[in-house]
Amino acid sequence: MKEEQYDALLAIMTEGNQQGFHESFHYHRYEPTPYKGLKQLFDSLDLNKNDTIVDFGCGKGRLSFFAHHFYHIKAVGVEMDDGFYKCAELNKEHYFHAHNGKKQAIQFVHCLAEDYEIRLEDTVFYFFNPFSVQIFMRVVDRILQSVEQHYRDITLILYYGSDDYVYFMENHSLFVLKEEIPIQGLYEHNDYERFLVYKLMY
Repeated sequence: MKEEQYDALLAIMTEGNQQGFHESFHYHRYEPTPYKGLKQLFDSLDLNKNDTIVDFGCGKGRLSFFAHHFYHIKAVGVEMDDGFYKCAELNKEHYFHAHNGKKQAIQFVHCLAEDYEIRLEDTVFYFFNPFSVQIFMRVVDRILQSVEQHYRDITLILYYGSDDYVYFMENHSLFVLKEEIPIQGLYEHNDYERFLVYKLMY
C-alpha cells in the first residue's frame, strides 16, 4: 500500500514533514517513518501484547497507530511540539472512532523526551533521530534507571541513526546490537535507511 492508503485505512493523517527547524539545535525536524519500513521492522520484532513501545518524538503518532492496529501492541508517543501533540490526539479520536479497542492502549504525552517518566510496562523504545546525542544519552540513562527498579527485557530501536547515536550505543552503553534491518528500496540509495535493534544485556 502507498503512504496515503495506510493513513486512510487507519483513519489518521500523518503525511508531510515539518517545515523549518526548531529554535534549539538539540531538537531535530519531524518526519514520519515510512510505512513500508514500519512493516519490515514489526515483522522482524518478537513482541507480544505485554510489550509497550515508546516513540520519542512521535509527531502525529503514525508508529503508535500502526503498532496497535496491525500488531496489537500498546504504544506511547512522546512529543514536545504542541501542534504535533494536538494532531496526534486528534488522530487518536479518529482512529478509535473507526476501529474498536481501548483508548488506553495508545497514549500521547506532551513533554520533553528527557522529562518523560519511564514506566515499568515500557519495554521497547524507538528513536527516529529526534534530538541531539546529549539528550539521547539522558533518555537512555532514564531507561536504565527504570530497569534498576524493575528488571525486564528492553529493546531499543534506532531508525536513521546518526553516527553519534551509533557510536554511543556501541561504546558507552549496556546495549548490544542484535539486528540490522535495511528498508528495502531505500537502503540501496542511502545506507542510513535502516533500523538498528539493540537489546539490553545484564
